[in-house]
Amino acid sequence: MNTLYSRTFNILKLVQVANYSPAKILRTKRYRSKTDMELKCRENPVVTQLDTPEFKSLFTDEVLDLKKLFEKYQYELRIAGGAVRDLLMGITPKDLDFATTATPEELKTMFDKENIRMINMSGEKHGTITPRINDKENFEITTLRIDMITDGRHAEVEFTKDWKLDANRRDLTINSMFLGFDGSVYDYFFGYDDLKKRRVAFVGDADVRIKEDYLRIMRYFRFYGRIAETPDNHDNKTLDIIKKNVMGLENISGERIWMELKKTLQGNFAGDLLKTMLNVGIGKYIGIPDPNIDELNKVLNRSKHLGLHPMSYLAALLNNIDAVTVLHNRLKFSGYDRDMAYFIVEHRGDKDHSRRLLPYEKLVLHSKMKQKDAIDYTKEVLKYRGDEDLLELFNKWEVPRFPINGKILKDNGVPPGKMYGPIINKLKDIWIDNEYKQTPDDLAKLIPSLIGEFENKTRMK
Repeated sequence: MNTLYSRTFNILKLVQVANYSPAKILRTKRYRSKTDMELKCRENPVVTQLDTPEFKSLFTDEVLDLKKLFEKYQYELRIAGGAVRDLLMGITPKDLDFATTATPEELKTMFDKENIRMINMSGEKHGTITPRINDKENFEITTLRIDMITDGRHAEVEFTKDWKLDANRRDLTINSMFLGFDGSVYDYFFGYDDLKKRRVAFVGDADVRIKEDYLRIMRYFRFYGRIAETPDNHDNKTLDIIKKNVMGLENISGERIWMELKKTLQGNFAGDLLKTMLNVGIGKYIGIPDPNIDELNKVLNRSKHLGLHPMSYLAALLNNIDAVTVLHNRLKFSGYDRDMAYFIVEHRGDKDHSRRLLPYEKLVLHSKMKQKDAIDYTKEVLKYRGDEDLLELFNKWEVPRFPINGKILKDNGVPPGKMYGPIINKLKDIWIDNEYKQTPDDLAKLIPSLIGEFENKTRMK
């Protein structure tokens, strides 16, 4: 092993600013700490050679055509990052990202000569070109690069032909490996060893890696859930460094934070990782300034085995509907996720009735949202509450069709306008309470008296 050879960088030490705010972001030359300069790396980076079924399954016609193209133009091309990690874990990657020694200009020239269409050119300034091979499959191909100037969110890059330098700029050791088409795994910074130990570690100096992009805090927890075998085997020094840097998340967009957090909450140890995140102080910067840890613990104790939706974990931390609004304003949920959080917080309390399932049936039948969403949300409330017996009953329940429509109301003398809604709702309550047994004719007979009730209330006002 040797020390990572030094490279000429104009080093300007990162200034730590108290009372962190967006106006005080500094764009700095990439800082190389003593830890980084003394970082050990492998003399021979090839640690193993894959010949697994998962590896062989990668070689679609499009991948083979891409490989032949780079061989023709004599540019190096390797699979990079997450796909390598997944293959080493025996998982078939969902998609492939590639790294190359060719510059973006060389890539564009090559693809133009071969009449290969390129899409989404917004990544070019960071070195990423996306060709569409055989008009069938898109591949992101990124030139080897060094992050020269960073501001905690974005980086200005310099291209290189050195695979080690590209690996050194990456966030975690397990994400810094490359894979050759012959199956050779290139690992400069011991990601292969960390993966075998199920250890999540930053490449080099964790403090510097985080300051280069504060979203790496959230990525640490996501990959911990992917890699680790137990919920609490964190390196305490790493957690301390994260704690000192959480304020940087204040300047990361909510959408980017939620993308990482949602994946974490869909993975292993979701509840435990959420508590660890809150312990290091993340809550204040992601829209949860006053988390209800007691409620989260109750939900975890009774429900974590039920496959909770990410919104259930977050809803447990929120004390009221207003807290949902605050969190949504920070993380910018989709409409589906936002409405689920509102629904859970509103309906998670006890519901007493002799027919135990009836209150939950009413949540679906009275809902103004899409019926499918109402069903999904009601199931999630039952999971949140740990009501497994009711959840089983609800899953077997077939939603009955309400037999009254606007035409029947009109035919029975209900005038158009404000009266329609209240009368429909009243008829629906009667129908539900009678276990959906009444026919349209049975319910139509009740309409005249309901019209009279409505008119009397209107006169009294």
